[in-house]
Amino acid sequence: MPDATIHTAGPVLEQLGPVLYRAELPNGKIILAHLSKRLADAGRVFEPGERVVMELTPYDFDQARILGGEGEGPNGAG
Repeated sequence: MPDATIHTAGPVLEQLGPVLYRAELPNGKIILAHLSKRLADAGRVFEPGERVVMELTPYDFDQARILGGEGEGPNGAG
């Protein structure tokens, strides 16, 4: 069975590319975060200061996958 992922929320600090962002974890650590395939395919863009839900693996706390905006529904609709 694969290890469970860790879900957390934090603000986007800046956009680095079409799918790459710099974001902050609740403990203040700055990480790289990329859009999930679903969000990238939908052309979703997050603005600095916008809070997002991120998924991290228990093995790497330096990068995360952005699953959506905080408070968005399961299909990415606000």
